[in-house]
Amino acid sequence: MELSLQQIAEFIDGAVEGDAAIEIRGVAKIEDAQEGEITFISNPRYAKFIDSTAASAVIVGKDFPSVAKPIVRTQNAYYSFLKLLRYFHPQKELLDAGVHSKADIHDSAKLGANCRIGAYAVIDSGCVIGENVQIYPGVFVGKGVLIGDNSIIHANVTLREDVQIGRNVIIHCGTVVGSDGFGFAPEGEIYHKIPQVGTVIIEDDVEIGANCTIDRATLGATIIRSGVKLDNLIQIAHNVEVGANTVIAAQTGISGSTRLGKNNIVGGQVGFVGHIETGDGVTVGAQSGVSKSLPANSVYFGYPARPIMQAKREEAMVRKLPDLLKKLNELETKVETLSSLLNQNR
Repeated sequence: MELSLQQIAEFIDGAVEGDAAIEIRGVAKIEDAQEGEITFISNPRYAKFIDSTAASAVIVGKDFPSVAKPIVRTQNAYYSFLKLLRYFHPQKELLDAGVHSKADIHDSAKLGANCRIGAYAVIDSGCVIGENVQIYPGVFVGKGVLIGDNSIIHANVTLREDVQIGRNVIIHCGTVVGSDGFGFAPEGEIYHKIPQVGTVIIEDDVEIGANCTIDRATLGATIIRSGVKLDNLIQIAHNVEVGANTVIAAQTGISGSTRLGKNNIVGGQVGFVGHIETGDGVTVGAQSGVSKSLPANSVYFGYPARPIMQAKREEAMVRKLPDLLKKLNELETKVETLSSLLNQNR
């Protein structure tokens, strides 16, 4: 499977600068690419590799400077490379067609056309599964669950009763959707469990990484809006709402009844307290602790999270503390010496 550089440019809506007849047989990272392969540069920090890469051509952005190596200039180098990656590595069918003989499907469950159900998957009563859905081995789908068309549920996922999964959703191995929220009412020294009678709604085009936990609401719904992308090992508590097209990195924890706006970017290991909100377009740096609501289109970082420029100034001052302490000790010594001399001259 080979394409000329001109064919690639047409495929990704780009423009060739250099030899358009070069034949490309595959794609690779810029550090590893060999002759006959194409790579990309979207981050300026990798521009230094343009002269050393063995790749036959490079996909670059519209503002990248002209170079001796053949390039394809596009509006979005990263997305263009993604399209090529899909071309050279089309998605494989990892699950056999049809329903495996060892799957356990309740008579009242409804399956759409062209579903693929793996061995030891369990689909309980009242479930409605859309068309072209793939449910891998060991998945548990509880009573009354709805799964939209074209969704993929990977091995050992648990979808508890009454949760709703939209169309084109991907849920990776080991994730649990709809487990009980963490709610207990204290009476003296005893904690009494609060019934968690709500649900979870996952809207369309969401991707959820491996070993995430998304708790059902105490009342109402925990909601993951359309286009959200969750990394692995994320905890989302009861009644949380994650706004559309928000991305969240691994090991983040979001406490109950917190609402994230649209198009948020959340780094790894961020913690959110409960009952707060973030506006649309908020970015939170990795390992931050968010203890209050954040305004739209802001960037926060640190523990506790604060505006990023303030956080950077404070971090810079903290790094200077050892030198300041040393100078303070020197000044104290000098003051003590001067005080002693003054006392001797009285």
